[in-house]
Amino acid sequence: VILYADDEALHPASERHTPFLTALLAGGCAGTSVDVALFPIDTVKTRLQSPQGFLASGGLRGIYRGIGAAAAGSAPGAALFFSVYETSKPLVRSAQERYGIAADRPEVSHMVSASIGEAAACLVRVPTEVVKAAMQTNAKGSQTLASTVKTVLAEKSGDAFVSSVFGGLYRGYGITLMREIPFALIQFPIYERLKVEWAAYQGKEEVSPYQAAACGSAGGAIAAAATTPLDVLKTRLMLGKDKKGVPYKNAMDVGRRILAEEGAATLLSGIQPRVMWISIGGFV
Repeated sequence: VILYADDEALHPASERHTPFLTALLAGGCAGTSVDVALFPIDTVKTRLQSPQGFLASGGLRGIYRGIGAAAAGSAPGAALFFSVYETSKPLVRSAQERYGIAADRPEVSHMVSASIGEAAACLVRVPTEVVKAAMQTNAKGSQTLASTVKTVLAEKSGDAFVSSVFGGLYRGYGITLMREIPFALIQFPIYERLKVEWAAYQGKEEVSPYQAAACGSAGGAIAAAATTPLDVLKTRLMLGKDKKGVPYKNAMDVGRRILAEEGAATLLSGIQPRVMWISIGGFV
């Protein structure tokens, strides 16, 4: 790591703050375009992680099943994340300086802000993920988007958040946060740091949009690979049952049964399409 004692790019005052509306619109547009364009890769990943297996879940047939759910949730989810992330960064930096908490480490604000953004975005992301995963794997009652939502709402799963009201829509909310927060803690510091170092290497204040996109892609690829086991647990828990139809109780139960019945290698199921999908999406 190259250190620049007088590099203003490392000083918090030099970080450019993205306006709330800009972050909201840009995040929504980027999220929708990525989710729709790369949806087939996500379907392959989900079917590879399904307890029924890739072929039994549909193989390459109906590769766009569930795209309606993805399109409906991607814009508000991404917009919510980026608006909260950009709004939180200056507030967290201010708190760091005020209370002397790692005041010389701007990446801390990136990690904390990304975590806050993920927690907010999951309020939208998890219900759409549950519906999407059911449709992608041809689960019972998932013939159409409407029928899938009806089926999920009718589920009264004890492990789901307020299942008496939302049914199974928030099944897997906890494990999704457990996946998204480590993902953000890995991706965004890498992304922000690469931009600073690349700009300093070129003797500029900031990188070009294409260079920033490359930084996002690199950070996303690393984070995607590292969090694949958590993604497998999330997918299984959202689908609700194993291949024998036995319901999963919680994330710990999913992990225990995978290790006992399928082996540790199963926790890396879908890593290739996941890394591909997120690295391409990170570029956007």
